[in-house]
Amino acid sequence: MTSDARGTSHTAGAKMHFHDAMSYSDYLSLDSILDQQHPRSTAHDEMLFIIQHQTSELWMKLAIHEMTAARTALQVGDTAHMFKMLARVSRIFEQLNTAWDILRTMTPADYTTFRDALGQSSGFQSYQYRMIEYLLGNRNPSMLHPHEHVPDRHKLLSDELARPSFYDEVIRLLFRTLEGHEDNVPEPQLRSPHSAVPAVQAKWKEVYEDINAHWTLYELAEKLMDLEDYFRRWRFNHVTTVERVIGFKRGTGGTSGVHYLRHMLSVELFPELWNLRGEL
Repeated sequence: MTSDARGTSHTAGAKMHFHDAMSYSDYLSLDSILDQQHPRSTAHDEMLFIIQHQTSELWMKLAIHEMTAARTALQVGDTAHMFKMLARVSRIFEQLNTAWDILRTMTPADYTTFRDALGQSSGFQSYQYRMIEYLLGNRNPSMLHPHEHVPDRHKLLSDELARPSFYDEVIRLLFRTLEGHEDNVPEPQLRSPHSAVPAVQAKWKEVYEDINAHWTLYELAEKLMDLEDYFRRWRFNHVTTVERVIGFKRGTGGTSGVHYLRHMLSVELFPELWNLRGEL
């Protein structure tokens, strides 16, 4: 039996002709996706730069899909599916972290061959990244401005600022579960980055001091810590990659580059959960 014949025997029964059926490529719209890489220079490494950022945006799209669904599940009391979605978001950020390892194979000399072709475009302008921050509670309304030129995107972000973040909904659940009502729930911090609220921290302390009595809330808190842990690593890897490739130059989008990214490392999404650790 020839190698060709052996190969045929293993694929016996597999569909080979797709004139009248949907193929793998059709289902994934691969022709459209694989035709969206358009380098602005002749530099070899620009293709790596484009694909790394495009795939990151796809993962962020999934993160938004999962976080939005997790918030809905939380609102209707479906904690089982919410936990699964939160775990998936953490793994998405683990995947995003791995992408930096690939980008760091690009040296400063490689990057300078096409950096000018980027113009003023920058990851700072990613509306999906901004949506993730808004969903989680890090809300800075001034970050809407880079999206004013695309009304649909600007509206998506503005609409998100008008509703409670995922963490606001968690806080509502926390108070409702421990007190049996929502009379004392702090007002959602809709249009500002979430800052620590002593009353919220006190409630989390109740949970951690008796985890057996409050296991679901305890599990939720640790899921949030997992998520922010991966998110912090993603930010740290971003800083490290930028410093390794461009040093302390200003970013293409006009930010201070590494200095700006280092400042973002100090942002805490769920500060009460971090602060609590020192009290236990």
